[in-house]
Amino acid sequence: MNRRLALRSVGPAALAIAAAATLTVTTAPAAHAVGENSKCTVNWPNYRATVAKNGWNFRIGPSTGYASRGYLYRGDKLTVLCSRGNWDYSQLTQRSRSGIPKGTRGWVRDDGLVSLAG
Repeated sequence: MNRRLALRSVGPAALAIAAAATLTVTTAPAAHAVGENSKCTVNWPNYRATVAKNGWNFRIGPSTGYASRGYLYRGDKLTVLCSRGNWDYSQLTQRSRSGIPKGTRGWVRDDGLVSLAG
C-alpha cells in the first residue's frame, strides 16, 4: 500500500490526534511565577536602574518586614525585573559597593532608584 492510500484510510480525527500527540509546546513561565519574585504584581521589560541613595536595604521580600541581604549605595547598578507596589525585584549587574555579588537578586524600594533605560 502506498503512503497516499494509507493516509486516506485513516480518518481526519485520527490524524489530528496523532499530530497533537507528537507536538510538544513549551512556554516559559512569567517572571512573577518563578522563585522569590512570585510576589510580583507587575512585570517589567528588564530596565536598568542606579541606586540614588546611600545605605539602601536590598531585601529578600517586598517590605521592611523581610531581612536585608545587605546595603546598596549610590551608584550601584541593577536590572529591575518586576515590582509590587513601590518595591522592585532587581538583580545586581555588578558587585555592589558593599560587596553583594553580581547577579544577586532582591527587593529594593523604588524611591531609592534612578531609572536609566527602559
